[in-house]
Formats: sequence, C-alpha cells, structure tokens
Amino acid sequence: MDLSDSIFFVTSPSEGIFLRGLKMYVVESKGGAIACMLLALLFLGTWPAILTLLERRGRLPQHTYLDYSITNLLAAIIIALTFGEIGKSTPEMPNFLVQLSQVNWPSVMFAMAGGVVLSLGNLSTQYAWAFVGLSVTEVITASITVVIGTTLNYFLDDRINRAEILFPGVGCFLVAVCLASAVHSSNAADNKEKLEGFSSKEGELEISTLPNKDVEMEDGGVSSEKAKAGTAEFLVQLEKRRAIKVFGKSTLIGLSICFFAGVCFSLFSPAFNLATNDQWHTLKDGVPHLVVYTAFFYFSVSCFVLAIILNITFLYYPVLDLPKSSFKAYINDWNGRGWALMAGLLCGFGNGLQFMGGQAAGYAAADAVQALPLVSTFWGILLFGEYRKSSRRTYILLVSMLSMFIVAVAVLMASSGHRK
Repeated sequence: MDLSDSIFFVTSPSEGIFLRGLKMYVVESKGGAIACMLLALLFLGTWPAILTLLERRGRLPQHTYLDYSITNLLAAIIIALTFGEIGKSTPEMPNFLVQLSQVNWPSVMFAMAGGVVLSLGNLSTQYAWAFVGLSVTEVITASITVVIGTTLNYFLDDRINRAEILFPGVGCFLVAVCLASAVHSSNAADNKEKLEGFSSKEGELEISTLPNKDVEMEDGGVSSEKAKAGTAEFLVQLEKRRAIKVFGKSTLIGLSICFFAGVCFSLFSPAFNLATNDQWHTLKDGVPHLVVYTAFFYFSVSCFVLAIILNITFLYYPVLDLPKSSFKAYINDWNGRGWALMAGLLCGFGNGLQFMGGQAAGYAAADAVQALPLVSTFWGILLFGEYRKSSRRTYILLVSMLSMFIVAVAVLMASSGHRK
C-alpha cells in the first residue's frame, strides 16, 4: 500500500478533533465540530459588542466597518494559507493554492453570493444596534437565520440531522423572536417614561448632530460621565456622544433593519453549503468540490469588496442623518481603530470555525452558533447598561427570551449528524 496517499485516524480524545494524516487538516468528528461551534459562538458574540462600543463613543460606523472589513478578509487568508495548505494535495481534496486554478466557478459563485448577503446583513445590523439595542438585534437576526437558514440547510444536507429534534428547536427560535420584539417594546416604553420625567433644568434634550470627539477610547464605556446606567441622564448623555442619533426616530426603523438583516443572514450558510457540497451538481465531472477553506476565501473576498464599495459610498452619501465624511478623514481617524480591526479578526475566525464545524456535522446543526445573542446580551448588560432600571415586565420578558433561546440552541445542537 502506498502510504503517501493513506489517511491515518487518531484515536486519542485530545487528537480526535481533526482527521490527521498527509492530507490537509479537516474537522471530522462530531466532538470536533461542536468544539468549533463553541469557539465560533464566543467570537461571533463578541465582535458586535466591540462595534457597538465604538458607535456609542462617537466613531462613524462607516469608518469602523472599513477597518473591520480589512481584518475580516485577513482572517480568511490566514485560514486558507494554514489549514488549507497543511498536508499533501490530492485529486479528491486539493490544497488551497492548487484549487484556485481549477475550473470550479459555479461553486465559487455560490460562495461569493453567500459573502454578499453576509456583508449586507452585518452592515445592516451595525445601524440596527443603535435603534433597538445589541441584545434584541442579535436575538431577532439570529432567530430568523435559524428559522429560514436551518430549514434550507436541513434539506441541502440530505437530512443528516434528526428532524424530530431539529424542527422543535427551530420552533423555539421562532418563539424567541416574538419575545425579543416584546422585550424591545417594553424597554422602549420604559425609556420613554424616564425621558418624559427628565426636567429641563437637569438637561435639555437638544442633541448635537455631531459625534463628541473628546471621548477617550480607554474610558470603559460611559464611566467618565456622572450619570448612572439606566437613568434618563444616562440616555441623554449617550445620545450626545454616539454617532447615530436615535431620539425622535421611529423604533420601527430599527426593527425593519433587524428583519432585513435576518433574511440576509439566513441565506449565507445555505449558499456556502452549496459551494462546498455541490448538491445541485453544477460542477463538471472530475472537478473536486471546493474545500471549506477555499470556499471561505472566496466568500470573504466578495464580503470585503461589497463592504468597501458601500461604506466608501456612505462616507459621501451617509444614511440615517449621519454626518458626511471622506476617505481622507477615514484614513486619519485612529480613534478606536485597533478595536475595529480586532472585531474583524474575531468575526472572520468565527465564521471560519462555523463553516469547519458545519462541513463535518451538517450546516443545520452548525446554526447553533446563532446562540451568539447570549454572549452579546452579556456584553450589552455589562458594557452598555442595557435594561438597567427597567420595569419588572421588561425583566420578565428578557429572562423568558434568553431561557427560550438557551433551550432552542441546546435542541439544535442535539440534532447534529455526521456527514459521510
């Protein structure tokens, strides 16, 4: 037997995450897939908190997203040139650089389509966070992603996930969406009541349309301000500092953006699934499927290109009454740039890990990483004072929403299968 083409299976639990040998590293075991999902969950739940922090400190979202996009693409390149190049290239599983020259454009187009809708979704949520808060935005978008995307992935994956477990989990996500909307409505009513009782002597609600550039990024949220989180003073001071002004605007704007982003998010994983597994048989005979690392590279390239085009446009033609900027102003804006670059890396590696786990255990089960609102809610409460001094009704709805979400994620992960 020619050992150069053989595959060696490891039996040690510590090494069972990957299929090791002379071929490239790929996630093989169910345990390895779940490990990737959990790590992706941490990364994907943290980067939105960083971008929200920057917006609340006055940095224009166009500047932040341009920085984020650079390192988001860098993460995909790193993954492709490491995992995608380790081991010997074979006809069935070519290495990343080898596969770049192959005629696999149908799969490439699916991967790039997935990158386009993800870019639109991420860009939209950056504005939605300002209107409805980090926690509610993430729950609504993640739940829509699961309801639509997981159903599509279940059929694309040839039903390798257990339907009797998977779809009750999807139903729980749908309930979580309704509870998230109720939480936002209740919290908005609480804030309105606080602001109505805020006397003109303590602070007029005359909000500047320009972000406050005197805020230091190392302050740690709004700690330099005297107002306590959850008070009317806190809300007014936050509005003065933040880049996106929300006072006087309908909350339906934020919810509409959330639902649009959720639909975009629900399509990127099925598109990536088609890119790596070619369920529609678009490739010519003899052409190997895109390996997950190559597909992720093309996916990230299209995500990057669209983000650059849209955000440079928004510099000169801003939306939601944001101030105009310029490419020169963006280049010179170093206030919080390091945080934005770190957010891009976290999102890039998080998406890569999600796809690596999905290729092994099924993309429907990999949608369990949509538990990211649990992480985002933690950051929202800890860093931004969300839901501080809210009503008992809001707290009950918040706990109900998170509890339903935890149940949904556990059920979804329990439906994991194993791709042959």
